[in-house]
Amino acid sequence: MFAAVALADIYMRLSREEAKSGESQSISNQRNIIRQYCQDNNITIVREFVDDGYSGSNFTRPGFQDMLQHIDTGLVNTVITKDLSRLGRDMSESSYYAETFFPEHDIHYIAISDSFDSNEVNLMAPFQFAMNDVYLRDTSRKIKQVINQKRKRGEYCACPPFGYMRNPNDRTNIIPDPNTAPLVQHIFELATKGHSAHAIADILTDESAITPLKYRVMYRDDFCEKGASRATDTWNHTTVKRILKNQVYLGHTVLGKTTKVSLKSKKKVNIPPEDWVITYNTHKPLITPEEYDMAQYYMGMNTKSWSKYDNVRKSVFNGIIFCEHCGSALCSAGSVYKGEREKYWYLSCLNIPKRSNNHCEHGARIKYSDLVEIVKSELNQFISLSKDDINEIIQSAIENNAKNVNHEKDSLNSIEKRISDIDKIILKLYNDNAHGKINDEQLSSMIEKLNKESSSLKERAKEIKKKTDEPYIEDAYKAFFNLVQQYNHIDDLTPEIVRTFIERIDVGEKILPDKYKIASHNIPYKQNIKIKYRFIGNIGKDERAFNQDNSPTKIA
Repeated sequence: MFAAVALADIYMRLSREEAKSGESQSISNQRNIIRQYCQDNNITIVREFVDDGYSGSNFTRPGFQDMLQHIDTGLVNTVITKDLSRLGRDMSESSYYAETFFPEHDIHYIAISDSFDSNEVNLMAPFQFAMNDVYLRDTSRKIKQVINQKRKRGEYCACPPFGYMRNPNDRTNIIPDPNTAPLVQHIFELATKGHSAHAIADILTDESAITPLKYRVMYRDDFCEKGASRATDTWNHTTVKRILKNQVYLGHTVLGKTTKVSLKSKKKVNIPPEDWVITYNTHKPLITPEEYDMAQYYMGMNTKSWSKYDNVRKSVFNGIIFCEHCGSALCSAGSVYKGEREKYWYLSCLNIPKRSNNHCEHGARIKYSDLVEIVKSELNQFISLSKDDINEIIQSAIENNAKNVNHEKDSLNSIEKRISDIDKIILKLYNDNAHGKINDEQLSSMIEKLNKESSSLKERAKEIKKKTDEPYIEDAYKAFFNLVQQYNHIDDLTPEIVRTFIERIDVGEKILPDKYKIASHNIPYKQNIKIKYRFIGNIGKDERAFNQDNSPTKIA
């Protein structure tokens, strides 16, 4: 059965999931079975190779790779495992090594429990390889189910982000890491002061702040030599951006951002943000929502490059103001006349110029000082509201929201019914095609149209579900008015104040009286200005009236 002298490498493998099943698959159990087999068959063991905690889905396992290198030395002529699944569970790869690689390298391969011998005819081998592959897929499915359930419960089933550590009393939760949480807060503090990600990275490097990877290598996680070698003392702006964009620092668990291309592939692809699994308020936040929003605004803006120049107009609405008609941003425009800058300062749609690739025929244009006055006046009206006024506004919002939610749910039911009908129509079309009632060209054309309609309806359904699942309207309004109560009166409008209260402003074109076609400084006009406030969205009237001197009238 064996060569005159059988010199063997023995290989043992155990995945983390298999370790939970008990002693039967343990490394010690595999070792005992193989050693006994070698003793009974006069086989000399040259070396033992172990991969403890490695899946059988791929063959880049360190112990297995070390064994292949040892085989190349020519010191062994035999490889032994307890069974075929210890070699691996991927059907094609396992079959390749057992039936092609080892024989071609003059290696006698034996899987004891499966009675597999590469020197013999193995009739059952294809079924054994296939069953191991099925086990792999089934285990993967079960693990995904468990992880999805944990995600929905808000349990943190991933590596703790920089600034947090696992709760020693509850491994499914995270708590602030006293060593790194202050550094995360420092990063957000720098961002809210207007520093760009590049500038923050330079500051942290100059301060000798420890980088996330180096902290993990030195104090938290076990890294191989190759992985540890990537640690550096230099901060990268991409790392800073990743921290500033992560909602985990608001106290929310955000999981499911990436997924594998397939079961057997290591490549990961990004998941759209709307499909992330977000569970709110699962752990202690490191920053406030205001700090997070301010950081998002300033991120990537190198404000120092222009703020030092006095002749540059610095709008407090940068990044949040858009043309109602084309959606383009409004930027500063105007001229200087007799030293007057503020008087001739406008915010204008980027697509108004004829040379624009997407010329906007109805582009928005508004005097900067007018918009400042409108926003400041409206915010001060919120500040002046009494508790009774606020309660009345909240109650009215609750009633309106209840009507809207019921209407949206009716729309959702209709959409879901239509999607179901489309599925039935598509099935009937395929049957009609199979029976020759419609040809392939007709089938393809009709299926394409129905699939487009179905995709559009599914997107609409997703939007409606998102609306109806949003936090209760009362909590949203209370959150907004909690911000309002932090101020007594607003005299000067700053970027910080604007972004504390406002998410977006959409400005429409000027609406002139019927007899006028061209705007002039002495002609009264109206203009839509839609202000979307944080938490509560748009409130009040959009249309604003401007007097003959072009100043806004008192807001009702």
